[in-house]
Amino acid sequence: MAELNLVEAVNRALAWEMEHDPAVVLLGEDIGVNGGVFRATVALQQRFGAGRVIDTALAETAIAGTAVGMAAMGLKPVAEIQFSGFIYPTLDHIINHASRLRHRTRGRLTCPLVLRSPCGAGIHAPEHHSESPEALFAHVPGLRVVMPSSPSRAYGLLLAAMRDPDPVIFLEPTRLYRLFKQEVADDGAALPLDVCFTLRAGSDVTLVSWGAMLQETQAAAEALAAEGISAEVIDVATLKPLDMATILDSVARTGRCVIVHEAARSGGLGAEIAATLAERGIYSLQAPLQRVTGYDVVIPLARLEYQYLPSVERIVAAVRQTLEGT
Repeated sequence: MAELNLVEAVNRALAWEMEHDPAVVLLGEDIGVNGGVFRATVALQQRFGAGRVIDTALAETAIAGTAVGMAAMGLKPVAEIQFSGFIYPTLDHIINHASRLRHRTRGRLTCPLVLRSPCGAGIHAPEHHSESPEALFAHVPGLRVVMPSSPSRAYGLLLAAMRDPDPVIFLEPTRLYRLFKQEVADDGAALPLDVCFTLRAGSDVTLVSWGAMLQETQAAAEALAAEGISAEVIDVATLKPLDMATILDSVARTGRCVIVHEAARSGGLGAEIAATLAERGIYSLQAPLQRVTGYDVVIPLARLEYQYLPSVERIVAAVRQTLEGT
């Protein structure tokens, strides 16, 4: 066991899989000699060589297209997009080719690629470095979308993503990279994809969140506990496909639900979760659902960044509202 932060956990997972699977290759801007802008790939080129840890041109379209070709021909590329705001040029290859390759070839070819990218606000960066595009990718059939909330979750989920035969969008919350450390066993054990993780049991309300927002969500649960309110906290982790069974089971016991995410409100994953709860769990609900989200604006610069992000106070207020049944 080692005390690792999230970026170190990502590095260990990449190193483990490269050591044990020669088909795994990394590619991206500045990931080799410089070890990546956040140091997620530090020392990997020195260890595995420039043929497996490839510094690319500043061309996200080319990175994605190359990764699709590699995956179709039997390699397992892990492509890094330096910031989530630069991910949009990859959409042609990811949506039109990576996500459809299995269907298009009737299973003759698969596309075992991982597209990694830092995402989210909280590090005082410009808006292109602070976006949360998970809902965009979750809308695309054929893609898995994963967002870890802790170092141990990042390690296990990234290993699972690299072993998946189909494309995975792996979004890493930038704010969590060095926020805290926890013990991580560097043993190559993957965590399951497509399942939620219950981080805290509760009986009065279900709090559903993912990524960096689990920090505020768990802090809100602690604040509510001091008032005698028991909140169950669920980490969605895999945003597509969505494990609604765990969420529905929790809401069947608590009768109330508050969904928290930092992406803009309209069309966010919170709306999908709320809609499914309304379709399949309406008789469990004792009060209207609540969403605590980012706003439908471009993420502001540093001075107003934390006015945009959901806060503990906003989450607690939403819980109180749903407990009042209004």
